[in-house]
Amino acid sequence: QVQLVESGGGLVQPEGSLRLSCAASGSIFSIYAWEWYRQAPGKQRELVARISSLGSTNYADSVKGRFTISRDNAKRTVYLQMNSLKPEDTAVYYCWNGAVGSWGQGTQVTVSS
Repeated sequence: QVQLVESGGGLVQPEGSLRLSCAASGSIFSIYAWEWYRQAPGKQRELVARISSLGSTNYADSVKGRFTISRDNAKRTVYLQMNSLKPEDTAVYYCWNGAVGSWGQGTQVTVSS
C-alpha cells in the first residue's frame, strides 16, 4: 500500500523559512493533484495549497505570496516552500494525493521566538 511521508518541519523564528517535502512510497499516477493541508491545535484541518497535474497552483489567502507549492513527478514528491513565517502558521502540515487516498503522519511546524 502506497503511503505519504512528510518531512522538513521544525522550530523556526518569525520571518524564517522552511521547506516541507512529501513523498509517495510507491508508484502513483501523475494525473492527480497534490495538496498541502495544515491543522492547528483546536482547529479544523484547512487547505493551504494545491498543485494540479499540469502545474497550476492555488493558495489559501493567508499564505499567498509567502508559500510556494511545487512537484516532482519523477520523484513522486511535492514540496512546500514557506517563507516569512508567522506564529499563526504553527500547525501540523499534511499532504494529500488522490492516488494514495490516505493521510501521512504529518510534520510539525512551529513558528516562535
